[in-house]
Amino acid sequence: MRKIRLLSLALLILAMSAAAFAQFGVSITIAPPALPIYTQPMVPAAGYLWMPGYWAYGDEGYFWVPGTWVEPPTVGLLWTPGYWGWGGNAFAWNDGYWGEQVGFYGGVNYGFGYGGVGYEGGYWNNGAFNYNRSVNNVNVTNITNVYSKTVINETTVNHVSYNGGEGGITARPTAAEETVMHGHHTPATAMQTAHVHAASSNHALLASVNQGRPAVAATAKPGELSGSGVVAAKEAGAPYKAPENKAATTKATENKAAENKAATTKATENKAAENKAATTKATENKAAENKAAATKATENKAAENKAAATKTTENKAAENKAAATRTSENQAAHAQPATHAQPAAHAQPAAHAQPAAHAQPAAHAQPAAHAQPAAHAQPAAHAQPAAHAQPAARPQAAPHPEARPASAPEKKAPGGKE
Repeated sequence: MRKIRLLSLALLILAMSAAAFAQFGVSITIAPPALPIYTQPMVPAAGYLWMPGYWAYGDEGYFWVPGTWVEPPTVGLLWTPGYWGWGGNAFAWNDGYWGEQVGFYGGVNYGFGYGGVGYEGGYWNNGAFNYNRSVNNVNVTNITNVYSKTVINETTVNHVSYNGGEGGITARPTAAEETVMHGHHTPATAMQTAHVHAASSNHALLASVNQGRPAVAATAKPGELSGSGVVAAKEAGAPYKAPENKAATTKATENKAAENKAATTKATENKAAENKAATTKATENKAAENKAAATKATENKAAENKAAATKTTENKAAENKAAATRTSENQAAHAQPATHAQPAAHAQPAAHAQPAAHAQPAAHAQPAAHAQPAAHAQPAAHAQPAAHAQPAARPQAAPHPEARPASAPEKKAPGGKE
């Protein structure tokens, strides 16, 4: 059942990106902490090779990947550990790999056979791995392929975990290591990848939490971060210097930038809202002014039209009244001359004309018939006054002249004297 679980885990890890293990391309300006001091757990079985622990980098900063015993992908391969190297402006992680020979790993002294150059922990012989008991924790009862060789460390013994940069190791690859670096490599196994993933998920392994002294410094098998096979660090390799200030400064800078951005955004939104409100207010005021102006213009126009209509009505009434008055006066004036025809009655003086036969002109009174113009007034039907002209008929008195001879003596002499 245990093998089935391990197989399932291996298959799951195979589906994961190799970058999760290698971290190649990860760069940071903060150097990793010093390597912690710890002892190696006993090798679980023959054929397992040691993968030294190291500081990896994640979302929350550096975290410790415990050293562990792993099975190689193929018999005859050796593990070259990865290492941090300064690239001129940042630190970058260089992947570990499997190969027939151990290559350059930055000169870092990981211990347990990895003293900075090559590997002194053992070798393959006829398909079996032989362990150097002087650097490996081997149970000789279970594992008989062992030997003992004292390792003379020719490098400076320290716990620096990176190459190059300030305080870093100054080692450079040898010609042989250069050849291995450019040779055929096999990447980390699924179990190794699973081991790194498990470490990244363990909060206690963060350097900021354990101060460079992890509670799980090494394990007997990959992925097993608890149990009897776990070994805790004895102490930190060097006093831990947390990058709090820089991190805090960076955080403060980010927060300040975020606040400024938020403030700018808020100010922009407020300005936009104010402009919109001002525009809306101006539009409403303009609309109100236009409406008021239109209403006023309509009222003025209506008042003007009403005044004009009233004035026209008054003028028309006045004109009609004046015309009616004028018509009445004209009719009255036209009708009166007919009554003036009465002077024809004055024709009676014609009786005075007795002194002479000349008095016949009284018959001249016919001009009263001249009053016919009154008949001209027929259009007004007032022409009836012409009937008043009947007195003109009075000249019938002319027969009286027959009696006039009797008074002939009264006839004046031609000189007008009696």
